[in-house]
Amino acid sequence: MPKKYGVKEKDQVVSHIINLMMTGKLRTGDRIDRNEIVRDLGLSRVPIQEAVVQLEHDGILSTRYHRGAFVARFDEATVAEHHELYGILNGISSARCAANPTPRILAQLEESLRIMHAAKDVKTFQDNCWVFRNTINDEYAGPRLQATIRAGESFAPSDFWTGYTPSKTEFLPTYDDEFAAIRDRDPENARKACMHRSEIMSRIMIAELTRRGVFGELRSP
Repeated sequence: MPKKYGVKEKDQVVSHIINLMMTGKLRTGDRIDRNEIVRDLGLSRVPIQEAVVQLEHDGILSTRYHRGAFVARFDEATVAEHHELYGILNGISSARCAANPTPRILAQLEESLRIMHAAKDVKTFQDNCWVFRNTINDEYAGPRLQATIRAGESFAPSDFWTGYTPSKTEFLPTYDDEFAAIRDRDPENARKACMHRSEIMSRIMIAELTRRGVFGELRSP
């Protein structure tokens, strides 16, 4: 696999490992084969170690002394918990935004929402979902909150959602609700919109991973 220029090598490895989990090629308890990653990605061991450290910090991998890195528990409950936390974290910054929305932020969010409504393809819609989300988090989330939110984003690769055709139908109403709450200075409903969207994401991901057979019988490490 050729290197992806413009993307950090560590992030390439993170995405690669997550993709292996999302396709069922890695399951709970499986050992990470660093030699295989070197071969597949054409990278040195340095970014692989950096990726393992990040994924262990994020609770996706666990390391065992002198044995290597292994996939931590990955099942329906893990996916549900991840999305619950992700909704809470984004809800914090969205509630802050609703408590003090500036004309500049409102204009940026409204423009993102306009593009989302007009989007004819999933990628355009999803790209502007990220713009909407980052507009809020960049302005209202402090460095610790932003770091924690970013840690959760690696768990749900963008490829998963750009491949989900009904994204606009499922998610657009939650962005409408979030924007309305922010515009109306209603922190509680802004928070609820984030939580509701995360619940939908959890349901969709669990259903898709079940369909793929990812959540089948687990193998022993």
